Amino acid sequence: MIDGNSKQRLGFWSIVLFGINGIIGSGIFLLPSAPMKLIGVGSVFALLLDAFLVATIALCFAQDANYFDKNGGPYLYAKEAFGNFIGYEVGVVTWAIRIIAEATAAVGFATILGAFFPNLSSSLARSAVIALLLIALALMNIAGVQLTKIINNIVTISKLIPLVLFISIGLFFLKGNNFVPFFPHGQYASGSFGQAALTMFFAFTGFEGISVAAGEMTNPKKNLPRAIMIIVATVTLVYVLIQLTAIGIMGYRLADSATPIMDAFAEVTGTFGKDLIAAGSLISIGGLLVASSFITPRSGLALAENKMMPQVIARKNSKNAPYVAIIISTSISLIIALFNSTFANLALISAISRFAQYIPTIIAVFVFSKTKKTQKTTFQIPFGPAIPLLALVVSIWLLVQTNIQQLVWGLGALVIAVPFYFFTAYRNQS
Repeated sequence: MIDGNSKQRLGFWSIVLFGINGIIGSGIFLLPSAPMKLIGVGSVFALLLDAFLVATIALCFAQDANYFDKNGGPYLYAKEAFGNFIGYEVGVVTWAIRIIAEATAAVGFATILGAFFPNLSSSLARSAVIALLLIALALMNIAGVQLTKIINNIVTISKLIPLVLFISIGLFFLKGNNFVPFFPHGQYASGSFGQAALTMFFAFTGFEGISVAAGEMTNPKKNLPRAIMIIVATVTLVYVLIQLTAIGIMGYRLADSATPIMDAFAEVTGTFGKDLIAAGSLISIGGLLVASSFITPRSGLALAENKMMPQVIARKNSKNAPYVAIIISTSISLIIALFNSTFANLALISAISRFAQYIPTIIAVFVFSKTKKTQKTTFQIPFGPAIPLLALVVSIWLLVQTNIQQLVWGLGALVIAVPFYFFTAYRNQS
């Protein structure tokens, strides 16, 4: 039953647009060169693998969402399926994921700004831009500045228009010889496909956000599963077209570009195209950073308010801003950004961290099939356990492709959270 506030809830197409907006971001502006360097034209197939994996994980999210009408998403699924400790770990890593994503966006903003203004392209200048940007956003939020719908609308338009123009114009300038050889230097390097797929996976992250907000949707049990599949299909089509267009224009020169879409568009439209992509991506990433700087510390605030983190994190100032959570979030984002200064590396770390949410959600499908088998559902994953099993196997295979240092950066929050769990549990009992 839909309550009396149903007019304020998200309808089906609003869910679809919300999801597409949440996925398409800085990744596709800056990442096409990274998989090109690793696996060449085969990067298109790495994208397709990512799309397949996202679709299977999304189906798992949709299946789990059957059983819940309230907000929570991965945290809620993990807590219900595996108990308080795993739920706590997933809850804490959700905050960590937002922190890493904010650091990644800040590095992306500085990278594009450096291409736009060459004087800001040095390592020192880029670090200064990142620091000033994150600190300015923190001060803005501590002062109590609120987000508006206008900012969100500007962000959405600014990132979609340049990408649509890039595809529609760039497709007329493709050169067949830019697609050979298929692999860099004419041969496949062992492990490069997995690395490319894991790096590009960052560009797909964010789809899970719509399941977290299930409580704000009209009839989520019916609308969410369909919406997720439309979102994934649409984003995949856009990404494949962008990658093919960029390769067709630049060939293997794409691999050495720090701003691949900008450089590719500049080749066919001159300075105008480069400036358009730069302006659109800066506004887009800047707007996302404004939103992230508001939402990220409130993930920590929510943990503290639910007695999942020390209560000091819940402190607010006279402007009702959670200043402790803001300072913590910004400080960690700054450290991550400065110690992982390349966008591709940070994108990889951010993608790795997401699996701390995805894998428990996938396994929860098997748990709920036993513990909630009598509960009525409106959606059922086809082919029985095959899809969640595939999602689990491919997820683990992708994680195996990375190195220990990247795993530590990406999943370190799981280890750091352990003492906080027992400390918080002790304080709650006393």
